[in-house]
Amino acid sequence: MQYRELGKTGWQVSDISFGAWAIGSAWGPVSDDDALAALHASIDRGVNFIDTADVYGDGRSERLVARILRERSERIYVATKAGRRLDPHNAAGYNRENLTAFVERSLRNLEVDALDLLQLHCPPHEIYYMPEVFGVLDDLVRAGKLLFYGVSVEKVEEGLKALEFSNVQSVQIIFNIFRQRPSELFFDQAKRCKVGILARVPLASGLLSGRMTAATAFPPDDHRNFNAHGEAFDVGETFSGVDFREGLEAVEQLRPLVPPGATLAQFALRWILMFDAVSCAIPGAKNGSQAAQNALASDLAPLPEDSMARIRALYDARIRDKVHQRW
Repeated sequence: MQYRELGKTGWQVSDISFGAWAIGSAWGPVSDDDALAALHASIDRGVNFIDTADVYGDGRSERLVARILRERSERIYVATKAGRRLDPHNAAGYNRENLTAFVERSLRNLEVDALDLLQLHCPPHEIYYMPEVFGVLDDLVRAGKLLFYGVSVEKVEEGLKALEFSNVQSVQIIFNIFRQRPSELFFDQAKRCKVGILARVPLASGLLSGRMTAATAFPPDDHRNFNAHGEAFDVGETFSGVDFREGLEAVEQLRPLVPPGATLAQFALRWILMFDAVSCAIPGAKNGSQAAQNALASDLAPLPEDSMARIRALYDARIRDKVHQRW
């Protein structure tokens, strides 16, 4: 496992980390035993950073992470998120009372005295023009409720705007072979500001795992049932905004580039790590085997320039027009 600096936190985090959405909810059923096995397998292979949120399973993901923190002696950095419990989810809800309540709930779920990293969870666009919201986060740091804070964003423009707030330590953004726009202006600006980047949805909701076919069926409680063509609430997140069948065709063009002995998922994760602005990729896993395989991507050799160029050519030819300027 390789490690990279996360913003100005002073932390060295595993470049392949663990995204804990799937063990909370919305990706089909996962037993507690399988979820804990996935977390243990990741840590066994050097993962020391876990990303979760208060809404993943209404706190279930956070509580599972708390169990791991009790069972392991290693220093594990945990990032959680706040804001999506609001109903309606609007800028007015990002006030001191609500943010403090969200933090207190996550502290209880995670069984810690201070949150390592709190991220605003894809807040409304207006939040980036409300410095008072970031002032509340500064106060929570001063109160010892959290060590650092960052944001999870939907659009590159929101990430750029977040960089204007000097205490933002990290920006979480979708970045993968099917969503390449962040590697342009945003990555350079984040490096200049010494802000860490967490690459979320790194396998394009599983498309880049190479395990899906046109016949793949998702469990009833899996959010991908409702977003295979970008028609529902999170347009552009599921499958990175690419139509499912078109994505499958693009995946087949990637297979010849996968190094011998590697999986397509490992190849896709290693592609992300070719960008030094990225602090870590946060793939999910629903069992120990998946988690262990993901972690091995950290040790793959750098991809050759020819492979990088062919991936970009594929993106430009098949994907760019569908997603690039939207996000």
